[in-house]
Amino acid sequence: MNSNDLSFRNRFASLGEAFFSRINPEPLPDPYLISLNPGAAGMLGLDRRDLDAALIDCFSGNRVPAGAEPLAMLYAGHQFGHFVPQLGDGRAILLGEVKDTAGSLWELQLKGAGMTPYSRSGDGRAVLRSTIREYLGSEAMHGLGIPTTRALCIVGSDEEVYREQIETAAVLARLAPSHLRFGSFEVFYYRDQYKPLEVLSGYLLKHHFPELKDEPNPHLALFRRAVGLTADLLARWQLVGFSHGVMNTDNMSMLGLTLDYGPFGFLDAYDPGFVCNHSDHEGRYSFDNQPAIGRWNLTCLAQAMLPLFAKEPDAAVEMAGEALDEYEPAFMQRYSAGMRAKLGLSMSKSEDHSLVTDLLKIMENNAADYTRCFRALGGFKVEDQGRSCPAAYEFADREAFYHWGRDYAARLRGEGRGDEARERAMNQVNPKYVLRNYLAQQAIEKAMHRDYSEIDRLLKLLSRPFDEQPENEGYAALPPDWAGAISVSCSS
Repeated sequence: MNSNDLSFRNRFASLGEAFFSRINPEPLPDPYLISLNPGAAGMLGLDRRDLDAALIDCFSGNRVPAGAEPLAMLYAGHQFGHFVPQLGDGRAILLGEVKDTAGSLWELQLKGAGMTPYSRSGDGRAVLRSTIREYLGSEAMHGLGIPTTRALCIVGSDEEVYREQIETAAVLARLAPSHLRFGSFEVFYYRDQYKPLEVLSGYLLKHHFPELKDEPNPHLALFRRAVGLTADLLARWQLVGFSHGVMNTDNMSMLGLTLDYGPFGFLDAYDPGFVCNHSDHEGRYSFDNQPAIGRWNLTCLAQAMLPLFAKEPDAAVEMAGEALDEYEPAFMQRYSAGMRAKLGLSMSKSEDHSLVTDLLKIMENNAADYTRCFRALGGFKVEDQGRSCPAAYEFADREAFYHWGRDYAARLRGEGRGDEARERAMNQVNPKYVLRNYLAQQAIEKAMHRDYSEIDRLLKLLSRPFDEQPENEGYAALPPDWAGAISVSCSS
C-alpha cells in the first residue's frame, strides 16, 4: 500500500469550531518507524513491507494527508476530584477517520504531534518511554478482549524532549471509533452552553448508537448506555487485575473504551489497595476504588447532560438518578459472572460470593500473584481437593489454600463438569500473560539503545494472552525483585 491508498475524512470536524481547534501537527525531525502493529495495520489494509516514506511522514505528523482535517479536541474534566474548566488535546491531534477492511470508520489520532491551543505549559511532545507503554498497554488490553483504543504504530525521532531527564521524542498513531469523553460534555455544561451538549449527543446517537435515536428520550438513553458500558468496562478491568491509574473524567470514554494509558499497571501480588500512579498520593485511583470512581465519574457526566433530559430540573435530576442506580447492579452482574467463569463455575449459587471473597482474602494475606494464581487454579482436581493444584505453590500458607479448596471442591461437585473440561474453559478467561510493568520497562530500556525487538516480541506475545506459549514461558514468571522499584506517574 502507498500513501495514496489511505483515504481520510473527518465527521467530527463538521460539528464546527466550538468543539475543537484546527491545528496542524508539528513536524518531527528525521522520523523513523519503530514498530508497526500487525493487527491494527492489517485491519486498515496496511503492511510493513510496502509502508512507504510518505505514510511514515503521515504518522509522524510531517505531512497532512489528503482528506484529513487536523484538529485538537476541546474538553474539560474532573482531575483527582477537582474540576478543571478547560483541558483539551494538549499533545494529540486528530487527523480524521480512515476506513477499515470491514467498512468501519476509525479516528486516527497522533499523540505527541506537537503543541496545540490546549497544551498549557506543555511542549506537545510525547517521549519514547510513555509511547511504548501506551502502544503495548492498549494492545495487551485488546488481546484480553477488553474495549480499548488501538495502537497502530510508533514513529521515533532523535529530537530531545525534557521530562525528568532528557529523552527522545516519539509519536503514537492510535485508533478509536471516537475519542469523545465525559469531559467533552462537561466543558459546555459549565460554560452554560447547552446547545453544544445537544449537538454532541446527537453526533454520538447518529454515528455510534443509531439504535437509540428512536427512544422516547434519546439523550437519556445515551446516558444510560454510557452507564452500562462503563459498568461493563470497570468489571472487566477488575477481573484481569488492571489498574488505570488516572481515572479523571477527561480520561473516560463515551464509548466505554479504555482510554489514555499513563501510569497504568497490572496486579502482581494481589493487593486491593494497589496504587499504580505515584502521583496519586492519596490513593484516589487505587485498584479497589476503581468501581466507585466509575460511578462518581458518571455522576459528573449526568450533571453535564441534565439539560438534555428534561426541561424541568427536578425531573432531569430524577431521571439521572434512576439511570445512575443501574450502575452497581450492572457492574456486579458482569463482575460476578466473570468471577464464576474464572473459577470454572457455570451455575450461579448464593455461596459464590463468599467463595470469591475468601479466595481473594487468602491471596492478599499471602501476597499471591493475581494472574498466576487464577491461571494455575485451572489445574485444581476435585478428588484431592486441590492438594495437587499448581495454585497451592503461589501461597506461603498452603494450608489456608487447602482449607479453601475443600469448599471449592464441594462447589465444583455440584457443577457436574469434569476437571479437564473445566480447565479448558478457565484457561480461556484466565490469561497466562499480562503486560507487567517490568516487561514494559525491559522493552523501553532496549529501545533506548535502538533495539526495538522486545517491543515486537511483547506485541506478539500479548496478542495471545490465553494461549500456552512454551517458547515464552519466562514471560509468565513472577516478577524479579527489582520490579518493585519501578515508578510510574502522570508523566509516564
